[in-house]
Amino acid sequence: MTSGTKIGLALGVVAALGLAGVAAFYSGLGDAGNGSCKAARQAAARMAPLARGEVAAVEIRTSPQPAPPLPLTGPDGQPTTLAALQAGTLKGKTLLVNLWATWCAPCLKEMPALDALQKAMGGPDFAVVAVNIDTRNLDKPKQWLAENRVTALPFYGDPQAATFQALRAAHKVEGMPVSIIVDREGCELGIIQGPADWASADAKALMAAAIGKP
Repeated sequence: MTSGTKIGLALGVVAALGLAGVAAFYSGLGDAGNGSCKAARQAAARMAPLARGEVAAVEIRTSPQPAPPLPLTGPDGQPTTLAALQAGTLKGKTLLVNLWATWCAPCLKEMPALDALQKAMGGPDFAVVAVNIDTRNLDKPKQWLAENRVTALPFYGDPQAATFQALRAAHKVEGMPVSIIVDREGCELGIIQGPADWASADAKALMAAAIGKP
């Protein structure tokens, strides 16, 4: 079975729920959504001139809105959502949310860089949230991370690929990997479809602007 077939089957399972949930979310957003992201607009303005070099493909949101509802499982293996994490264990943190899978070669190539970014910048105001969307052989992702010494990233999973479906519905995402930058209030600052060198100076400068650090 090809990787495209795998994700197609996974998306089919969650399509009705994912599309309906995202549609309802955005239909009810209106002006209140934009108003709740005032700080995000300021952060996006800081980030815009820094989307260059190794992170030139990052699309900075000119009018940030709350990120799509993203269901996943936490490091404890329990179902949760990105919003719930930002209200709990990840409260106060700007996040780089990355979707990856073991069948996605570009995803695997950028994982060490994501790990390095977490080691360099992870703390009370920033975290990398790498969400694995493998739908079969669910022990394989953890095994791959261990074998490749990716040690700084807590394991987040989504065996139904619902996170990808939500981003696909909201942003017409088609390929992997995909990453979004979300501020501490849950507003989406930017998105990139495809890999990046997240350990680069360019990436660190962009994340510092997202956080609000000089």
